[in-house]
Amino acid sequence: MKLRSMITTAAFACSLPLVANAAQGIDNAHVRFAQVAALEGPAAALGQGMRLGLLAAFEEANAAGGVHGRTLELDSQDDGYEPDQSISHVKSVIGGDNHIGLIGAVGTPTAAATQPLATEAGMPYIGPFTGAGFLRDAALSNVLNVRATYFAETEAWIQYLVDKQGMKSVAILYQDDGFGRVGLAGVQAALEKRGMTLAAEGTYTRNTTAVKTALLDIRKAKPDAVVMVGAYKPVAEFIKLSRQLKFDPTFVNISFVGSEALAAELGDAGEGVIISQVVPFPWDNSIPVVAQYQAALAKVDPSAAPGFVSLEGYLTGRLAIKALEDAGQDLTRAGYLEAMSHLSTLDFGGVTMQFGPGDNQGMDSVFLTRITKDGSFEPIE
Repeated sequence: MKLRSMITTAAFACSLPLVANAAQGIDNAHVRFAQVAALEGPAAALGQGMRLGLLAAFEEANAAGGVHGRTLELDSQDDGYEPDQSISHVKSVIGGDNHIGLIGAVGTPTAAATQPLATEAGMPYIGPFTGAGFLRDAALSNVLNVRATYFAETEAWIQYLVDKQGMKSVAILYQDDGFGRVGLAGVQAALEKRGMTLAAEGTYTRNTTAVKTALLDIRKAKPDAVVMVGAYKPVAEFIKLSRQLKFDPTFVNISFVGSEALAAELGDAGEGVIISQVVPFPWDNSIPVVAQYQAALAKVDPSAAPGFVSLEGYLTGRLAIKALEDAGQDLTRAGYLEAMSHLSTLDFGGVTMQFGPGDNQGMDSVFLTRITKDGSFEPIE
């Protein structure tokens, strides 16, 4: 396997050693990307899933000869889903000048801390795993987003719960930071359109599972549904405690939660939990790009099961590769940014991304799914 990957967690200690670095991560034979994301801690499955999908896309390209003869490489570093750590790693990436760009970041608070650094440095910032609106600013020519916004997801929630299911009372649990507050604002806006307000609110602190107080506050309101803007470990703790207390509203989660990780954490308590998604069903190989993803994933890690997060990582990798192809043989970071700015309609085989002047977001679709009794997923029509 030609793909070289370095990360800072023991979980991937088998990574191959680093070799001599090239300016801007480019030499005649290689081009290197850096990923700074959560690889350990309560959001680890998200960073690891994105990394796995990126590796699948990169190795697929490498097996076909690379891009203009260059092998794609990925260096991944753990920021623990903490902005301060993310800043430190991103500053190191920028200062080292050994990577063409940043790819596959995870989280709103970390993106809010690091995107301005990347933009100031003229560093590509591709496929962050967050639906935060600030990353969709038309002025951010160095940013490419794959996924729909959190506002689109929260609107889809309320449309389903209120318009289709006729629910009258909705509460929210959210992470008490920029990520959670973006979700809160989206839910409030969706309810306001329908002449409604939240029945109750509860919060928890990032990178903790301290949700009991929020649960007791929300339970008092007896809502029909609890929508949740958080990571999988605290969300799972909230739902499991709710089941124990015989508090059984409809639970709805945002895509960032990490669907497979949440289902695994919940076990028997997961049946019926709803999760919104921003990529197609990873098991639907009737979609050409999903079939390609499944094959690429199996080659990188035969033991890995398909999932929503790694599919998003794969699509992010395919997007980065397309811009590399467009940038041509005489690759520079400036030329890569130029190619990024001229992307338009991209058909990856059943998944279309559309970019244009003032539009750096590729996809707008939101899909609702439900955890089944056996821990798998089914689409909600």
